[in-house]
Amino acid sequence: MTFLRSCTFLLLPLGALAQGPTAPAAPVQTGVSAALTAQRAQALRRVAYTLHFTLPGAPTQPVVGIETVRFELRTALTDSLALDFKGPAGAVQRLAVNGQAVPAVQRREHVLIAPRYLRRGPNAVAISFTAGSRSLNRNPEFAYTLLVPDRARTVFPCFDQPDVKATFALTLTVPAAWQAVANGPLADSTRDAADGTKTYRFAPSDTISTYLFAFAAGKFRHLAQQPDGRPMHFYYRETDTAKLGRSLGPIFAIQAGALKFLQDYTQRPYPFQKFDFVGIPDFQYGGMEHPGVIDYKAASLFLDGGATREQLNGRANLLAHETAHMWFGDLVTMRWFDDVWTKEVFANFMADKISTVTQPDGDFDLKFVTDHYPAAYAVDRTAGANPIRQPLDNLQAAGSLYGNIIYHKAPIMMRQLEHLMGPEAFRDGLREYLKRYAYGNATWPDLIAILDARTPADLQAWNKVWVNEPGRPVFDYQLRTAGGKIKSLTLRQKGEDGSRRTWPQAFAVALVYADHVDELPADMAGARLRLRAAAGRPAPQYVLLNSSGLGYGRFPIDARGLPRLGALASPLMRAAAYINLNENLLAGQAGAPAQVLALLRPLLAHEPEELNLGLLLDQVSSLFWRFTPPAQRPALTATLEPELWAAVQQVGPPSLKKLLFKAYAGLALRREAQDRLHEIWQTKQPPAGVVLTEDDYTELAATLAVRAYPDYTQILQTQLARIQNPDRRQRLQYLLPALSNDVAVRDAFFAGLSDAKNREKEAWVASALAYLHHPLRVAASEKYLPQSLALVEELQRTGDIFFPQTWLAATLRWYRTPTAAATVRSFLQERPNYPAPLRAKIEQSADNLYRAAKL
Repeated sequence: MTFLRSCTFLLLPLGALAQGPTAPAAPVQTGVSAALTAQRAQALRRVAYTLHFTLPGAPTQPVVGIETVRFELRTALTDSLALDFKGPAGAVQRLAVNGQAVPAVQRREHVLIAPRYLRRGPNAVAISFTAGSRSLNRNPEFAYTLLVPDRARTVFPCFDQPDVKATFALTLTVPAAWQAVANGPLADSTRDAADGTKTYRFAPSDTISTYLFAFAAGKFRHLAQQPDGRPMHFYYRETDTAKLGRSLGPIFAIQAGALKFLQDYTQRPYPFQKFDFVGIPDFQYGGMEHPGVIDYKAASLFLDGGATREQLNGRANLLAHETAHMWFGDLVTMRWFDDVWTKEVFANFMADKISTVTQPDGDFDLKFVTDHYPAAYAVDRTAGANPIRQPLDNLQAAGSLYGNIIYHKAPIMMRQLEHLMGPEAFRDGLREYLKRYAYGNATWPDLIAILDARTPADLQAWNKVWVNEPGRPVFDYQLRTAGGKIKSLTLRQKGEDGSRRTWPQAFAVALVYADHVDELPADMAGARLRLRAAAGRPAPQYVLLNSSGLGYGRFPIDARGLPRLGALASPLMRAAAYINLNENLLAGQAGAPAQVLALLRPLLAHEPEELNLGLLLDQVSSLFWRFTPPAQRPALTATLEPELWAAVQQVGPPSLKKLLFKAYAGLALRREAQDRLHEIWQTKQPPAGVVLTEDDYTELAATLAVRAYPDYTQILQTQLARIQNPDRRQRLQYLLPALSNDVAVRDAFFAGLSDAKNREKEAWVASALAYLHHPLRVAASEKYLPQSLALVEELQRTGDIFFPQTWLAATLRWYRTPTAAATVRSFLQERPNYPAPLRAKIEQSADNLYRAAKL
């Protein structure tokens, strides 16, 4: 690839005519700059792509592309028009503009077309090229596109920006044994027996952004159903008949339920021509919302009989999330990726609402709290906390905007906004937004303006602290009593950063008595609130702030209530209490970690709510591995392992049993526990009531390997032979060097990750890193930290949007030593000009390391 320091090829400024005065135009830069996209959005109309890709089965063979881009120019141009294409020099073989062959000029990841070849009105650009292969995710038996946020330009020349929407008429030539699916409906297909290929021709898609253009092709199984009369086609590679039998029905039913809910809520019919979806092995994300061909991570869809409530909720939420995107993101799309969070917040917000219909046996409020609050706090409490809405100068940096703030804090914010406005006014505002901007683009300020007209509240001021600024508030309270009665109860808040900022919000305060709980609403508009409803009530045993789970921030814990948390009758109150306790522990406000661990351990065998047990087990794991010195762990496991094993035997529901069993396997330091795990793996006889899948047995084999269990290499080879699914077998084969107890083998594997070709399966890399940096190996792996940090910028350039964060989280998760913390701090101190978004990602991932080293 050729990079130049300067370039004189410019696009005409906004709205300028060839014969009129012009303003200074922005130079074409590497990537896709905001200035360039603003100019093109003004100049281009009615864009349509006709594409033909010839995709060989062998991933090493090149993909040939033929393309015609049709568009109208609103103005004549005085400078070159830039098509975005991140292909190597020479990738464009032929270029014709309006029927005339022209030189193919590639500069700074663009194909430049001189203005003399273009005209005001309709134009057609024909291009023959070698397609970029990285974002085609090619495997020996299947391939799929994943082009968000700016990866379309790595595959074919295009105007790669969300506000230049287009139609895509696709033709695919693939091996004859493959099936294919794309955004548009299948028009026809023909087989060429001579060269063993099949060509699929798809009708033009609906009008969509380039990041939503998609196809999948390969050796897929196919199932068609028509729930509620709507044809749906599902393509997948899963081979486990038990999983298929249990999963296919719910998958279609949840999709149908989500569609019905969204059509009712928005008062708009499903906005696209068809509704097909694909289960992709080891897909990089949970899902991706391509209209007409939604992609899902297969493992999230196909569940077994022992699936936990969290897994079932996760599947329902995932299906609903991607379905909600059809309206929020696909029908109405952000104008620029600084508002990417708007599509994600509405997808998550609507998915939570949809779950009340598709998962009627679940506790919606509890699910919302356990899904969103721990994940949002994990970022917002850190030095790297970012606001929900962030600036973006170039699309190539858009991946750094993604993270738990937009996926988890933003839905919390939106729920507070709905509470502030009222559900009906909020819903009606969203309906107006979808109607006004259908098949177009809009910004968050566009939506705020619509909502602001429907409420007396000052949404501009509200928006400033909730959306445009990072961080969270810290609360405290003062309870005054006299004669066994409450005299006053006053709440206060300030910014966790010490500022005087306040977050207008609603939550509840529980007064806990021996035989009942009084819950009082608190609408906190400023820094101080006196709860008048509390005055005159009996003095409680203790006070629990944010008992409803609706509020956002670090809430204090009443030490008198700590021994009684498990006695709270409401699962939602217990969840809020557990989260409050964890946040105060990390802030150094809840006593020593060993004291908190002692407090939580008795709850493990008695917490009846699965989502709450998951919270507790996560906290126990963190306290054990992150906050317990290695020298103290053997003594602790001498009692903790038997407690967990006894709990596995005692609790009733299979889903609780499985959670406890996985926690037991995750500790397993004593030989007695390891022998038990080996016997379970060898005989395939899990504890009564626990259902283990092929993936679970693979994880057991890996658990034994990390602990250097005798003959672990043979265990791994035996497990490899047991695996029937070819995709899962390849995954374990890739992980074997990371599971080795030969440090030299692990060193060589880690060194190989510097080569991008060894990082192509990002889900596999994340699993491998978890084994390399397992808590039992951190002493040998700490030497990897400098190079791991040094690679982050390259990962941002070459990987998919979540990969830098996934890499950092898997790398830094379990380190606890001052030397590891010093390595991270030194890396950042030595690079004062390091990209701010990536600096924030490192600070976020290192936060628990900093706290563990301090505590």
